[in-house]
Amino acid sequence: QVQLEESGGGSVQTGGSLRLSCTASGFTYSTHCMGWFRVVPGQVREGVAYIDNDGLTSYAQSVKGRFTISNDIAKNTVYLEMNNLQPEDSATYYCGAEAPPCSWPVSRAYGMDYWGKGILVTISS
Repeated sequence: QVQLEESGGGSVQTGGSLRLSCTASGFTYSTHCMGWFRVVPGQVREGVAYIDNDGLTSYAQSVKGRFTISNDIAKNTVYLEMNNLQPEDSATYYCGAEAPPCSWPVSRAYGMDYWGKGILVTISS
């Protein structure tokens, strides 16, 4: 059974930092591509960051330079380091996993194969 469990969310002030973690089980983690998405009520889901099975990363323009995605394959865990957080970063963040062949443009448009339950991030001004 595939499981993705996010942790590390919470509430911080503008300019603060958070690190989200997503631990996976139930599939061969090392062969999959991993991504972070976010959803604000009433808005379209946004693909935030992505790391493929070669370790190559991609970011939404809105977070480039502030967010960093990384992988610990030994721990089956993907991280999202978020710095200089702004109120517009407030959202529910979801971890996703994509079986190969992976494509960030496709994942951004159509989603991932597997999803976590989401975790809330709130940035106060």
